[in-house]
Amino acid sequence: MLVAVGFALGVPACQVSSLLIGGQQAGLQEDVSQGPSESNLIIENDFQLQETYPHASYEVRFHAHGGTPPLHWRVEKGALPPGLKLEHDGLLHGSPEHTGDFQFTVSVTDSGQPQRSVQKAFVLRVHSAMVLNWKNPAHVNGSRIEGSAEISNTTPDDIDLTFIVLAVPENGRAVAIGYQHFVLRRGTVGQELPFGETLPRDGYVVHVDAVGEVPARNIIYRERMQTPSMLQVAVGP
Repeated sequence: MLVAVGFALGVPACQVSSLLIGGQQAGLQEDVSQGPSESNLIIENDFQLQETYPHASYEVRFHAHGGTPPLHWRVEKGALPPGLKLEHDGLLHGSPEHTGDFQFTVSVTDSGQPQRSVQKAFVLRVHSAMVLNWKNPAHVNGSRIEGSAEISNTTPDDIDLTFIVLAVPENGRAVAIGYQHFVLRRGTVGQELPFGETLPRDGYVVHVDAVGEVPARNIIYRERMQTPSMLQVAVGP
């Protein structure tokens, strides 16, 4: 979606400029007989910014033409993801440090007299590089606790993955009921990782941990989940 803000420069003070967003007039009106079209200031960025993930290199340039150069960009409200910076020339770049949905408002100001400034709100989503979910949630089957997780790799790198599942009883002495160590290839979506083990009678909270490393880039990804309550094994040794 194009977001356009148009105004005429050099027209008498009695003239009122128009504000156009996505091609729709937003409250103000303009005498179209005044001012050449090349004097309009136009922001040419998609409404939604491309999503990214922690430690990934990110670069987006906000584009505008028209107005009186030079143009100056800044963050008016909200906050960029830590690790990203918006330069005065409109270049947003860096490597986000952690996940989250970050809302911020960007403005561009020209150098005319009087100056004109346009603002636009954006949301930048930094999502997990490894996505870990339940495939078959941990459950009791007789004297066993079993289930499966699924994992995806949305990064451009192959990840050295360590996957471990622990059943933790009330006394805190964890029992491993699942373990895998392998290369999680880039582009992998929803790979199933089963686990299960026979356990003594007791109540257990199941912890699932995935640790992914990219040694060449000195990057470590961590994802974790657990059962919301204890699972009771009522039969067995």
